[in-house]
Order: sequence, then C-alpha cells, then structure tokens
Amino acid sequence: MPRHSSVIEPAFLFDLDGTLVDSVYQHVLAWKEALDAESIELSVWRIHRRIGMSGGLFINQLLRETGIEISTERVERLRRAHAAAYRQQSNRIRPLPGARELLKWLSQAGIPWAIATSGRLETAAVNLNSLGVDPDVVPVVTRDDVKYAKPDPDLFLAAAERLSVPIETAFVVGDSIWDMLAAIRCRALGVGLLSGGYGPDELRQSGAFRVYEDPADLLGRIDEVAGRR
Repeated sequence: MPRHSSVIEPAFLFDLDGTLVDSVYQHVLAWKEALDAESIELSVWRIHRRIGMSGGLFINQLLRETGIEISTERVERLRRAHAAAYRQQSNRIRPLPGARELLKWLSQAGIPWAIATSGRLETAAVNLNSLGVDPDVVPVVTRDDVKYAKPDPDLFLAAAERLSVPIETAFVVGDSIWDMLAAIRCRALGVGLLSGGYGPDELRQSGAFRVYEDPADLLGRIDEVAGRR
C-alpha cells in the first residue's frame, strides 16, 4: 500500500522590538526618562530585563520592586511619557540585519507571517515604518487588540487567527524570555534571537528550541525551521 504523508505548513509569528527592529535600548531609555520624570529611581538594567512584556505589567513589576504606591493615573502618565520619549527617537530606529530580507523571503516562498507586539500602536507604528511594513497589508497584532499581552499568549493566538493557521504549527520568533514563555503557553514552537540582549541559555530555558543571532542568521539557516528552501 502507498504511504500517506501529511505536510505541515509552517507559519511565522514575529515579535517586533529586538526581533525585527533594533529598538530595545531605545525603549529602555524612554522608560528611564519617563520614570525619572516621576522621580522614580530604577537602574537601567532592571528596566531592560522587562522589555517585551506588556507595559502595564512592566510598570506594576518595576514599581512593586521599589515599594512605591502607584495610582491608575500615574500608570497612564508613565505610559504616555514613555511613548512620547520613544517617538522622539524614531529617526534612530533601524531594522535588524536581515529583517527585511527574511520577511521578503517568506512572502516569496508563500509562507504566511504576521507580527505580534506587546507595544501599543502608538509606539509600534515607528517600528513598522522603519521596517517598511504596512499594517493594512500585513497582519499586525498590538497590545490594543488583546486583553493580556506577553507572557500571556493572547497576542500570538490572535496573530495565528488572523493568518487562519493553527497555532500548533506556527513558529513564534522573539528575543525575550517573555516571547518564549508565551509560545509555550499556546503550544507554538519558540525560536529565540539574541538581538534583544537575552542570552542563549535564558532563551532555551524559557522554551526556545532553536536560537539564532539575528534575523540574518535565521534566514541563513531557515531550513532548520521552515523545512525546505
């Protein structure tokens, strides 16, 4: 009898900051500026460790460490100040090496892809513009579209739904432990990139089954995840 084989068609769900766009440290400095304006003393390294999770959760965790009482109004003020400070750095935001080429290759290969970012559209728009991605053409899910952001899986689940693909056959590509934790929680395969500042061991321990330096490195070894080239 002939063998029956089923082909699993891959899909890629990309984080944005630190994954496709070199913007993690601009976010860190923008948060630092916003916190300084509120006279909240926090070390830069503590801010960096939480880039990639939702802004609200980010603020709650950082302020809990300081023991400062925080009001809803103050949280919103911090969020707006961060967004304003980040937009001021828009001319410094650049795609990571190989990011545009990777997205172009996936499109030409007929492999579906989407972007899922825990940033709100007000900051994500800066990154999308630098990347040359039109959210009216490419499925883009932002913090505005879901109830919970990373490490909850809602962003990636929504992105898979936009592509009409099963989440179990999707690759979640991200640069932080929050991306990898979210991938595990929605039963997707996590692919880690070192371009956001997390180390390979941290990414693997959080669920990454492959780790690459940046989008260019991933494109150069795309066979390892896409199955064929």
